[in-house]
Amino acid sequence: MSAVVTGPATLRPAQPLDAGAVGGIMSDFARNTAWLPRIHTGAEDIAHADAMIARGWVTVAEREGRVAGFAACEGGALDALFVAQSARGQGIGSALLGALKTRHKSLTCWTFQANARAIAFYRQHGFAETARSDGSANDEGLPDLTLHWQREAA
Repeated sequence: MSAVVTGPATLRPAQPLDAGAVGGIMSDFARNTAWLPRIHTGAEDIAHADAMIARGWVTVAEREGRVAGFAACEGGALDALFVAQSARGQGIGSALLGALKTRHKSLTCWTFQANARAIAFYRQHGFAETARSDGSANDEGLPDLTLHWQREAA
């Protein structure tokens, strides 16, 4: 994928130097979300971002020369989709998800049951719940759910 200009941002493959911004967006979300336990340091978030970028999973949304959001996806498994707090509600997440939907016939992701905003976002974009868990399989120990989107046959 080369850089693609969408309405709200330019989408492009992440580069190694984006790890700090990508990790920072994850850290900010964890720091500003009361129900989410803070189990990783900022340095760990950056290292995780670096690993996802090195695997070629990450697409960033850039506005005015700054990373405003990102999606990490391997095959049809959507590992992460985050938008910087200052850029939320401006179509960045929708642009990232739309780009993934053009490249994949189906997408699967999970989110915490407490993340009502994410659940509403994914449902708005055609995802349906396929499973729920008590959180025993995730690092945070929080109940989660799995969501799936499938492109309709033409």
